[in-house]
Amino acid sequence: MTAYYREHQKLFVSVDCIIFGFEENKLKVLIGKRQMNPGRGEWSLYGGFVAADESIDEAANRVLFHLTGLRNLYMKQVGAFGSVDRDPGERVISVAYYALINVKDYDDKLRKEHGVQWVSINEIPPLYSDHNEMIMEALRLMRQKIKTEPISFRLLPSLFTLTQLQRLYEAVNGEEVDKRNFRKRIKDMDFIEKTELIDKSSSKRGAYLYRFNKKAYNESNNFKL
Repeated sequence: MTAYYREHQKLFVSVDCIIFGFEENKLKVLIGKRQMNPGRGEWSLYGGFVAADESIDEAANRVLFHLTGLRNLYMKQVGAFGSVDRDPGERVISVAYYALINVKDYDDKLRKEHGVQWVSINEIPPLYSDHNEMIMEALRLMRQKIKTEPISFRLLPSLFTLTQLQRLYEAVNGEEVDKRNFRKRIKDMDFIEKTELIDKSSSKRGAYLYRFNKKAYNESNNFKL
């Protein structure tokens, strides 16, 4: 360590992760009971302090992997939260990130081991410190991004019905969409491919399954909903 900046107060830097999932036609967030003081037992996001030898992105990826066991998740920075009194323990500045996962990819044993649970975006209880504010800001940013980039497919299985896709957009945006117009826009997108497979879980007749073709998307790079 150098002798520079000794006249300045040292601060703690942490990362907090907002992990979104889509289940039962609802947009959900992973939260759990805080396991440390201050705030032990309060509902909270999952996070951790940034180590001296890692960047904030590396810290967020480490936290996400530790919690989910998944790598290469879609992750975006939400912003920094640094109110002077946001943490009653010490002066802590937190950088929030949001990540998108397919709930089915998350080992439920690991979820239980960490003591976290999926909670609907509309049923989130009061959380520790400014974590509710973090979630609302992450949701605002995701609503912007989902209209111009195909991030929604990170929340879905590799094969999905058009109804599932529509319900996802409705859950994220918090409002119903017109079925006819939605499907017309989807069918104009060459990178959303119809397969010959049929999902019969919701009806005897069933519904065709679709998939996202990343290569076709990269070639067209034209997405807007």
